[in-house]
Amino acid sequence: MSQDSSGHFDLKKLSAVGVLVSLGIVFGDIGTSPLYVMKAIINAGKAGGIISEEYIEGALSCIIWTLTLQTTIKYVIIALKADNKGEGGILSLYSLVKRFKKKWLYIIAIIGAATLVADSIITPSMTVISAIEGLELVMHKPPIVPITLVILVIIFFVQQFGTSFIGKFFGPIMVIWFLVLGGFGLVHLIDHPMVLKAFNPYYAVKLIYNSPSAIVILGAVFLCTTGAEALYSDLGHCGIKNIRVSWIFVKIMLILNYLGQGAWLLNNYNEVFQGKNPFFGIMPEWFIIPAVVLATMAAIIASQAVITGAFTMFSEAMSLNFWPNQEIEYPSGIKGQMYIPKINWGLLLLCFVVVLFFKESSKMEAAYGLSITVTMLMTTILLIFWFLKSRTKKVFIGIFAVIYISIEGGFFSANIIKFMDGGWMSVLLAGFIGICMYAWYNGRIIKTTFIKFVKLEKYISTIKDMKLDETIPKYATNLAFISRAKREDEVESKIIYSIIRAQPKRADHYFILNIVNQEDPYSFKYNVEEVLPGTIYKISFLLGFKRDRRINDYFQQVLTDMMEEGTIPARSSHPSLRAHNIPPDLKFVIIDNVYINDFLLTIRDKIILNIYNFVKKLGSNDFTAYGVASHNVVVESAPLLDQKIKTEKIERL
Repeated sequence: MSQDSSGHFDLKKLSAVGVLVSLGIVFGDIGTSPLYVMKAIINAGKAGGIISEEYIEGALSCIIWTLTLQTTIKYVIIALKADNKGEGGILSLYSLVKRFKKKWLYIIAIIGAATLVADSIITPSMTVISAIEGLELVMHKPPIVPITLVILVIIFFVQQFGTSFIGKFFGPIMVIWFLVLGGFGLVHLIDHPMVLKAFNPYYAVKLIYNSPSAIVILGAVFLCTTGAEALYSDLGHCGIKNIRVSWIFVKIMLILNYLGQGAWLLNNYNEVFQGKNPFFGIMPEWFIIPAVVLATMAAIIASQAVITGAFTMFSEAMSLNFWPNQEIEYPSGIKGQMYIPKINWGLLLLCFVVVLFFKESSKMEAAYGLSITVTMLMTTILLIFWFLKSRTKKVFIGIFAVIYISIEGGFFSANIIKFMDGGWMSVLLAGFIGICMYAWYNGRIIKTTFIKFVKLEKYISTIKDMKLDETIPKYATNLAFISRAKREDEVESKIIYSIIRAQPKRADHYFILNIVNQEDPYSFKYNVEEVLPGTIYKISFLLGFKRDRRINDYFQQVLTDMMEEGTIPARSSHPSLRAHNIPPDLKFVIIDNVYINDFLLTIRDKIILNIYNFVKKLGSNDFTAYGVASHNVVVESAPLLDQKIKTEKIERL
């Protein structure tokens, strides 16, 4: 395992350790699908009264070709190529195509991201409780829900130690898990080799075409590929080569297990109707307890895959202005891996809600499938635009669009009919996140339309004179403001208001700090523009979404560079302090709130801004988000100076 120039370990290069960590981080979700897929398929067949050898072979064929078309071709072969400097996921994909003059594309991205978050809530809940339900085979009424909640707490607690720690620990467990899956599946496959006919897609087509409950069956089959989107989201954690090599092993083991379960079901499907899970049915009784323990550990790892994917997604959302800035930690010391405390504990809280409401894995299946189906559909739409951007042959784009919109449209239809059976939970969770993202994105646009930007050069002479005016108390030696102005020659009028009018702030040097989000997730550069020689400087930080927003630390580095260059003094401007080589003081001014008069807003704008203000509370304050120490920060509010309200003129007496 190599290290980059910054001392970070590079897990993205193909290596044995990289493959092992990939197994521990990426494939937990899809790797636990055998816990519930065949059980769901048999129950779907029971509803239609069509359980037979042909039904089981057709179901197996559906699984094999779903794993091939959806997971292997669409995600492992195609989607992993649509990376943003090594980062994957639906928002990373959106960042590659957002330059298309299609204003509605951001809606597609928000829907896909919101449903992925819903999946990040439902997956831990369902996989853990599915594993713990195995205790019912050896215990009478085990405390499934309490045990599940305890395990969920442990899962989310360990996130703070980083995915490297988790991956190295979980990787060997997943190797054992997949070997157990393939081994027990192979044992039963040898007894009934006729199930190998399932590799022929004819049996899948025949089942779907002839079955009166085909739509229900498809809903159950879809569960076998639910981890594919998490696989794409976790691209930045392990790299494309490690994921592709790992998938070869994972797919073989998964198919062997499904075939083994199918072989067992040929003679034992009635036991499923009595509550027995075919996953545990293919195992000898003496292995049930170890299998439950191993399945529980695998379920924990499955949860890990979607949680790390959620962290990546939210960091991208912050960069794209879909979500407020939040504190991000990088505990692993590994490039591309992160931990977001508020998101972590928020997901845990919602997992508790899901578990306490449904209490059984079978009741979660509808919610589980619906959310991720929508995410996959949105990914397909964005991939089409990525193909267009990449100048892919239109024939290929057309074939891709027809195949995957048809497949995922079918799966969506199969899952939406279960809306009342639990699918509404996915809609509720995704709807909440989606509305928050929509309001934050549009709320910022609304606020921006009311923020007046002025030419900085118009106020240069005023600030120059104020600097020389000793009747104004000196406010600070170095005074810094954070600006979001997009044009280099502009600044918010509220900053000028703060410097000149609110409380005249005389300083030796004024710094306008601006964060410019970059498409390169690891961009880490800055640029200094001298607006007024020796007095006003505009500093632009060019940061990728994988870079922490510790502006305070970065600004200190910039000041050090400027002092070493002799651009600004390295010692205090006060003679007594300068004599002792004391460095100059620094103060930040953050203008937190700007009042917008309701008269200027439409009903839609008012609703959006109300939600925007709520979402703002979910984020971190500017101190935390930018890593600014509170001891040298002043927080102010400023009015909008360009509000024009047409009202009746009041008459003077």
